[in-house]
Amino acid sequence: MAREVLERFPAGGPRGSWPAEDYAAKQRAEGQPATVVMDLQSDSFLVVAPQPGTGDGR
Repeated sequence: MAREVLERFPAGGPRGSWPAEDYAAKQRAEGQPATVVMDLQSDSFLVVAPQPGTGDGR
């Protein structure tokens, strides 16, 4: 499944702070499916969504 990166957040945020999760929750509340994934190469959290027009093949 192709995904679009909506936003990037550094992994080294303050303890107890979850900006990527907060952003993803806001996107979901607005009707945009959003998930947080970790990009190990860049040490960042990515908020991603399925690209329009792509399905899961089912």
